[in-house]
Amino acid sequence: MHAAYKKQEDPHRGDAITALNSKPSKPFKFKKHLVHLFLLPALLLYVVFQIYPILAAFYNSFFDFRGYVRMHFVGLNNFVKLFTESPYNERFFNAFGHNILYFCVVFFSELCLAFFLALLINSVTKGREFFKFVYFAPKLLSVIVVGFLFNLILNPIHGALNAFLRAVGLDFLTASWLGNPDTALFAIIFVSSWYGLGFSMLVYLAGLQSIPQEIYEAAKLDGASGWRMLFNITIPMVMQSIMVTVILTFIGAFETFELIYAMEGSSGSPYYATDVLTTYFYRLAFGSIGSNSSIGLGSALAVILFLLVACASALLLVFFRKKEVDY
Repeated sequence: MHAAYKKQEDPHRGDAITALNSKPSKPFKFKKHLVHLFLLPALLLYVVFQIYPILAAFYNSFFDFRGYVRMHFVGLNNFVKLFTESPYNERFFNAFGHNILYFCVVFFSELCLAFFLALLINSVTKGREFFKFVYFAPKLLSVIVVGFLFNLILNPIHGALNAFLRAVGLDFLTASWLGNPDTALFAIIFVSSWYGLGFSMLVYLAGLQSIPQEIYEAAKLDGASGWRMLFNITIPMVMQSIMVTVILTFIGAFETFELIYAMEGSSGSPYYATDVLTTYFYRLAFGSIGSNSSIGLGSALAVILFLLVACASALLLVFFRKKEVDY
């Protein structure tokens, strides 16, 4: 009788125990999650203007075009044509070489010269803000405006540079800076270095000012000299700033377009001496190179440029991560 009585009570007892052990569910806070909806407009714009063009370029690179109309699937034919068929391959490797040269020269100026300027400005106590403004001021100008101004300055007849050289008796140095294939690209690289020098200097200066002074004082007590402190303390501790500068310089060198377009147009004149991958892409996709397959070839070039910049940036990131020093 007792067992039968217990058997009748067991189902209700189990439900009661479950109810006692279960925690009260928290009410869904709608207002708390409502804030995430504010990200949707920015996310939508990012997808439309950043992700979609990349995906469209990948897709279009596998097709032949007639004008702006997508025609036949051609597989990797656009990529093969870009690397093997004349004059596409000649233009590609010529532009790629100019991008490499552009990066090397800008890298040297913005790594060495900007770092040297940052060291000088960091060492002064008075006028620091003034020098920071002076070197950063060119960055406040539009690239198109800078290109137009230097077009006037470098004019072979009425330009200020040749006029200055003549005034100081250095007539033999006057030249058609933008008209000579030997000097045109270097003139543009010089302008680009001048334009970006202040930004790199500020990045280095931020890194220098974040180094604790106690480390330098301890090094002095150990007998470390200026050069030894520079190579063993300063440079390793601003490695993060160097990483940012190098990666941005590399991306900027392979994405440069506005300055070259403003100073030499999209034709890479004179005689393709200032042609880079972005101006070559512009001519392929929107210019006069090729006939029906220009957009397909241009998309293939855009894909190559994207993969090149992405892979190189990832490798540089991994390289500099290993060089970072924690303190």
